[in-house]
Amino acid sequence: MVEVNGYGIAVVAFLAVSLIVGSLTYKLVQKSGRRLIVAGKSLPLAMVGTMLVAQAVDGNSTLGAIALIYQFGFWAGVVIPIGLGICLLMTGVFYGKKINKMSMFTLPDYYFRRYGNAAEGMSGILMIISFTILVAGNFAASGFILETALGIPFLWGIIIAALVVLTYTIAGGLFASAYTDIFQIYLAIGAFWAAFIFFAGGFSGVAFDTILASAPPAYLDLSGLFDVANGALINWAGILALGLGDIVALDFMERVFAARDPKTARRGSFMAAGLTFFTVLPVGMLGIVAFHFLPGLEDPFHALPDLAMNHMPFAIGAAILMGVLGASMSTANGGLLAVSSVISRNLLQRIIRKRWLGKESWNDSKLLWITRLAVIPVMLSALTLGYLMPQPGVYLILAFDLVFAGALAPLTLGLFWKKSNMPAAIVSLIVGSAIRLLMFFVIPVEWAGLDTMIPPMISFPLFIIVALATQKKWPGKERHDVNEYVPPEEDVIMGEDLKHFQSAAAGGKSSAI
Repeated sequence: MVEVNGYGIAVVAFLAVSLIVGSLTYKLVQKSGRRLIVAGKSLPLAMVGTMLVAQAVDGNSTLGAIALIYQFGFWAGVVIPIGLGICLLMTGVFYGKKINKMSMFTLPDYYFRRYGNAAEGMSGILMIISFTILVAGNFAASGFILETALGIPFLWGIIIAALVVLTYTIAGGLFASAYTDIFQIYLAIGAFWAAFIFFAGGFSGVAFDTILASAPPAYLDLSGLFDVANGALINWAGILALGLGDIVALDFMERVFAARDPKTARRGSFMAAGLTFFTVLPVGMLGIVAFHFLPGLEDPFHALPDLAMNHMPFAIGAAILMGVLGASMSTANGGLLAVSSVISRNLLQRIIRKRWLGKESWNDSKLLWITRLAVIPVMLSALTLGYLMPQPGVYLILAFDLVFAGALAPLTLGLFWKKSNMPAAIVSLIVGSAIRLLMFFVIPVEWAGLDTMIPPMISFPLFIIVALATQKKWPGKERHDVNEYVPPEEDVIMGEDLKHFQSAAAGGKSSAI
């Protein structure tokens, strides 16, 4: 039975506002697939930075991180925001400007333009699997919040959250994310800091020193980074998988594509990195606070909502619940849209329809509706996974393990090494992913973490060896300007695309469409 209390009312009102604001962005899409997927490549710095941090500070990196800290210690959870902050910093330094110049719709577009259909299809499938897992983690986090705040079964909580996200994703696409993130993510960050100050300042009635002393020494010392027995390998694997593997992130790159120019994409990444690092201390300390106030908790994923409702002032607790719910829905929205775009544009349109069936590409309006339809099965898949195996936090690291293993080498070396070629990309995608899967079964539990670290250490040198060995038949590209990534057979969905590529190559800026 639904519990009608202040927390429940606040959460329901927040859901209603998110649904209304997100759905109203339907008008901004203007029957355009380009506007649904990348907001017409028109977004300013404030929106780009906000959307990027919203994808980083989500249910996995807040509720999931606190659950991991509750179980295993400070470093087990804060590796998530630390890793995501590193990823955004790396994106700003090395990737953002180059990627934005290419005026793409999806990240597999890059693999197609650089390496061809086979690499596009393989990378697309890897990313679909990866991001369905990511969305599942955020649906689960939303379900835990609604279960606790409304007193309803977890199943109903996760269904309600999924339906709200589905509705405004179909309606407004990336515009829905841009406009809902504005009030969702800053509420979450502010609420975490307010909660941390409440406990650190002793306003809870318990001195903060007492709270810290209640945790085992191994929870707070540096052994989590240096002692294998205390999870050091797993923690470093998490930082690497997120700090480097998350660069191959559909939702992050979708927002980089949507920036109105390369400089905005770069600055937005830096802005988001700073805000993500800003959450490390409050999130980490709230995990320790939960350990003190909620000893012996049966389900650690209820630690944060329980703490918010029973050990904080109403205003802070309600803001925490709404903030985590909003952050989770934001990432779920971005993940659903990104996966659906890969299915519609890369797999259905370019590989199946054009390559296999020899038919013309869909026009922009048709792409819009195919993408909207594809959102539904993606949502159902993520909902099912999130319900059957609710593991926020764990899912985030798992999601990027997959692309870290095989897809990062072709992206990075393709951008910065002129001899990168198709055979090297295919070998890296196949071998890196296969080794990661094999190591899941053969690495002993006590050495967990090596299964994340070893595959990319193999796929990068293997990429270089294969590229050098096959240069005669498949020579790499001599230069790396925008137009080099658009082979003659590239399908141009709209006439504006070709004009934009030519303008960008000449050093001009695209207009907001």
